[in-house]
Amino acid sequence: MFCSSVSNRELIAPARVFRWLFVILLVCCSGAIPKAFAQAAGCQVTYTKSWEGGNGFGANIAILNTGPAIANGWTLQFSFTNGERIQNGWPVNFSQPAGSAQVTVSSNASWNQSIGSGATFTAGFNGISTGTTGTPTGFTLNGTACNGDGGPGPGPTPSISATPSSLTVAGGASVTSNLRLSAAPTSSGVTVALTRSGSTAITASPTSITFNSSNWQSGVNVTFSAAAGTTSATSTFTAAASGYNSATISVARSTGPVTGRVDNPYVGAGVYNNPQWRANAAAHGGSAIAMQPTGVWMDRISAITGNNSPTTGTMGLADHLDEAVAQDQANGSTPMVIQIVIYNLPGRDCAALASNGELGPNDLPRYKAEYVDVIAGILRRPAYANLRIVLIIEIDSLPNLVTNVTSRPTGTAMCDTMLQNRGYVDGVGYALATFGAIPNVYNYVDAGHHGWLGWDTNFGPSVDIMRTAATASGSTLANVHGFITNTANTSALQEPYITVDNTTRPSTWIDWNQFNDELTYAQAFRQRAVQAGFDANIGMLIDTSRNGWGGPNRPTGPSNASDLNTRIDASRIDRRIHKGNWCNPSGAGLGERPRAAPAPGIDAYVWIKPPGESDGASREIPNDEGKGFDRMCDPTYGGNPRNNNNMTGAKPNAPLSGHWFPEQFQELLQNAYPPL
Repeated sequence: MFCSSVSNRELIAPARVFRWLFVILLVCCSGAIPKAFAQAAGCQVTYTKSWEGGNGFGANIAILNTGPAIANGWTLQFSFTNGERIQNGWPVNFSQPAGSAQVTVSSNASWNQSIGSGATFTAGFNGISTGTTGTPTGFTLNGTACNGDGGPGPGPTPSISATPSSLTVAGGASVTSNLRLSAAPTSSGVTVALTRSGSTAITASPTSITFNSSNWQSGVNVTFSAAAGTTSATSTFTAAASGYNSATISVARSTGPVTGRVDNPYVGAGVYNNPQWRANAAAHGGSAIAMQPTGVWMDRISAITGNNSPTTGTMGLADHLDEAVAQDQANGSTPMVIQIVIYNLPGRDCAALASNGELGPNDLPRYKAEYVDVIAGILRRPAYANLRIVLIIEIDSLPNLVTNVTSRPTGTAMCDTMLQNRGYVDGVGYALATFGAIPNVYNYVDAGHHGWLGWDTNFGPSVDIMRTAATASGSTLANVHGFITNTANTSALQEPYITVDNTTRPSTWIDWNQFNDELTYAQAFRQRAVQAGFDANIGMLIDTSRNGWGGPNRPTGPSNASDLNTRIDASRIDRRIHKGNWCNPSGAGLGERPRAAPAPGIDAYVWIKPPGESDGASREIPNDEGKGFDRMCDPTYGGNPRNNNNMTGAKPNAPLSGHWFPEQFQELLQNAYPPL
């Protein structure tokens, strides 16, 4: 319910440094080709289409280096066969000249420039096509033809997957697993049959599923029901179809309560609807969305018990959990997720004022004893053991230690202090360790957004500082279940009419960023986190509560303007003046509705920022909540280095952060995309 107050903390300096490095590289590369680019004596490329629908598609490219190790960079080239165009790619650079079928994929950072001998590197992309998508040809790695003849290798046999694949269910209850395909079926569809072995006490419904172009990627839920009983029982279900690798689901009946974590807590689950937000939304014309799930924010110590403030209302944490249990009971056998935002670090949000908190920079002992420990004590209560409790861990914190220290033009003395005293690192580590010890809690750490951390100088270092925090104060990487991007921000989920490549990165809007949308950024962030040592099955959340950008100003196709900046500005979905404008931006709309597993690597689209709650006051308002007046919330302010000295584009007459803002809520409804 607070602002993502460090949105687009990109620096003027990194962009300038990149431009100088670009010039130096051009000069250096005018001579001999670096030795590393002659090291690929053999390669095998596996091209797998990940999704297809409408005029879009996605694919993954697995590059197996069968030659000597590549140490200093690599370039993969291939050609489309049917007019396909790259839209965006990750986690390396993709480029495709206008009118050309050839695509160039190249390493673009120190962490992805090496491919060991016998090692595989995987990249992915989304594209557009006006017809049937074909299989690319002519794959070469550093000039060496791959797969013996330069064509794509035979793709792997497509598979059926089940999430989760292992379930425990109490007698007389039911659980669900989501079945999906790894590749699109033929036009006639694919029928998957489920067969059972083991105990007959557990049944599945349905036992036959037809997958087609509309459901193969989102999947179909299968319900497994256990007969009432006092003895344990186990059944194994095999999902099989001709031409696909099968999947197995193990379901065990237990006589006690079901606890423990699943891979994706959102799959097959209901999500808690906050009755306080529901009432506000319904009272202001939002009945169409009033039942959507939103985050519950613990923004200060008194919020734990309920402080009757405009920010958190009368309900404390236990009140919300009790209501979640009631909603769970009314939900039948479907599990229930509740989303709680942990947001009270000492020296909170060191680079902004609108979302400053109650704890001073040296109040880490209070944060542990009066905040984290108290919340953990409530979450451990047996009454809540069957809830799936998703915790959003401390937005606007760790990335500040990379982008907003005073060695950067956007730096502040407070961020220096929080880096030096380890308040953020040790605080987040303590929260992860404490909450991670509770078996039904899922920790998702804030990962900023592409307009803040997408630059080369911010991306890798931010993952590294998160790894440092995840191993501080007795925590381990296993306590991080995932990451969340775009919390309380408005960065577009996708930019369908702009391709990020070397021709568009110099534009004022993209400003040499690697990314231009949240989906691509989140998927790349996940891959970088795995490379840093986080679990290979780690998931991502994307806050889509206010990034729809619909309404009459939404473009319907790409611009053909010859001037780069004119073309980009006319083609972009995000209509802000600058990506650094984070406070109550004019023109924003509701985004994708919350849903589970919407894209590869993404656990869910969520509404953690409750729509209608202000990011910050547009003028100074005395208060007892510790919230200052940030000029980025003032529509008359001419900006600072964090938004390259542009106007803020903020809406006028805004209340304090977290307070209800009726005018903004109306605009979010009007500009919703998809439309209401």
